Amino acid sequence: MPHAGGATPPEISEITCGEPVVPTVRIRPSRGFVPLRLREVWEYRELLYFLCWRTIKVRYKQTVLGGAWAILQPLVTMVVFSVIFGRLVGVPSDGVPYPIFAYAGLLPWQLFAQSLTESGNSLVNNEHLITKVYFPRLVIPASTVLVSLLDFAVAGMVLAGMMVYYQIAPGGGVWALPLLVLQVVCAALGIGLWLSALNVRCRDIRHVIPFLTQCWLFATPIAYPSSLVPRHWRVLLGLNPMTGVVEGFRWALLGTKADVGGLLALSTLITIGLLVSGVVYFRRMERTFADVL
Repeated sequence: MPHAGGATPPEISEITCGEPVVPTVRIRPSRGFVPLRLREVWEYRELLYFLCWRTIKVRYKQTVLGGAWAILQPLVTMVVFSVIFGRLVGVPSDGVPYPIFAYAGLLPWQLFAQSLTESGNSLVNNEHLITKVYFPRLVIPASTVLVSLLDFAVAGMVLAGMMVYYQIAPGGGVWALPLLVLQVVCAALGIGLWLSALNVRCRDIRHVIPFLTQCWLFATPIAYPSSLVPRHWRVLLGLNPMTGVVEGFRWALLGTKADVGGLLALSTLITIGLLVSGVVYFRRMERTFADVL
């Protein structure tokens, strides 16, 4: 029984509470400096897995071609580039056949563009989850980027077949391929975090993303080699995080002789800056997502 004043004796609390005490977590909106709490994302790794699996099922549900879209998009673009830039314009291709030159550049670009588009719209598309239950919101854009790796792997099999057809062995830098893929993922996630957070407040961003990726495609040396760009423009070209990645893919897989060291170094620094700033901005704006959506 409670004592006078309403206080409960400690011994009675121990008897009536025989079960293990479940810790209570109180969620409050953050103020001032917002900690990143990346460990919290790891604790919700099962949710990340289920979001990835759900996205895969939804993307290919009731489709005629299914996973073949992952191959058709870069393949058709490669054919168009080969006809226009390879045959009609006569763009050089660093000593390798132009079709495989273009496809080797389109492969990482497709991963970047798809990840950027999906992550930029991810928060708005998952409004029903954000407004009902708490979890680290960073899981949502991260899951869309990870799903894009599946399409990348499928499209990569076409490049492997083209290398066999043209009798091209991987270059000596093939060991750097996983690092280049990681850089693509980090760049897409960093920019996607910026766009997804901005998209919550300004829905016009969803219309900006397709236009942005189209312009970005021609600002990246995919249809043409970086050696075609005048030397005094190389630094500006290197500010594009995908420039070093695309040239790195060709160097690693096709053994092209392009000077990729400086471009890769600059692209890596830009990618790190985009990722860090994207995470910080996303975490800062996260407190208002449920209210605005």
